[in-house]
Amino acid sequence: MLALTVSLAAACGAKKDTAAPLGSASLTLNHAKIPLGSPVELTYRFELAPGAQLDKEYWVLAHFLDANDELMWTDDHKPPVPSTQWKPGTPIEYKRTMFVPLYPYIGEATVSIGLYVPGSNLRVPLSGQLVGQRSYRAAKIQLQPQTDNVFLAFLDGWHSPEVAPQNQFIEWQWTRKNATIRFRNPKRNATFYLHYDGMPKFFPTAQTATVSIGDTVVDTFQVTTTDEQIRRIALKAAQFGNDDMVVARISLDQSFVPAMASPGSRDSRELGIRVFHAFIEPQ
Repeated sequence: MLALTVSLAAACGAKKDTAAPLGSASLTLNHAKIPLGSPVELTYRFELAPGAQLDKEYWVLAHFLDANDELMWTDDHKPPVPSTQWKPGTPIEYKRTMFVPLYPYIGEATVSIGLYVPGSNLRVPLSGQLVGQRSYRAAKIQLQPQTDNVFLAFLDGWHSPEVAPQNQFIEWQWTRKNATIRFRNPKRNATFYLHYDGMPKFFPTAQTATVSIGDTVVDTFQVTTTDEQIRRIALKAAQFGNDDMVVARISLDQSFVPAMASPGSRDSRELGIRVFHAFIEPQ
């Protein structure tokens, strides 16, 4: 697995910021070449300069830019440790998984990162190559066509795709109580990514989800939160069998109908879990 790391403290751009840097940052990606629609693991690392302190709750800015430095999408987020608790000499490092949107762009891209207070112009001066407005160039990646991925066909048990009104790149499909997926046999070890959420408030006990291939159960988990989750299921080549095509099933022990569970709803669909991404990544 190729790792790509670019330290912000190691670069110096043409633009100057007269404020003293309050720290440094770096970003590591587990792939340098990433097909559209595929998952990528990002490791963020921040370290305050000696004597520095952040007295506000800063969020992490992460912007994915095309070759012309035009914004394509973001991974802006609240860090797992509040910035007011960061201390010099104690680096903050954590991982995030994101799925690359199906953005209409192929080629070299860069990621710029920074720290900002939402709803304001406050940003932290950091060491590194300044892109603009205290956003610093952190990494380069190569975006590749989606055709490089294993294609998954959603068969029985799926409702029609839906798109978030505020962001066309956020799409999901609800399952019914049972849903099936078909894909070409990778014939080698692979990881099955399942990016999902649920509605546990409609159930007296947590839903239990089972993922199986043929008659073999490969994973079981409970749906306990409305927060989005990414399940990583390690699969051995032997579990796919010898056929050219593989059928996987997602089964829920409980489902709900919004029209029966929520007053005022007219949605009569049987719903299981909401799936944002299902992805097979051969090893």
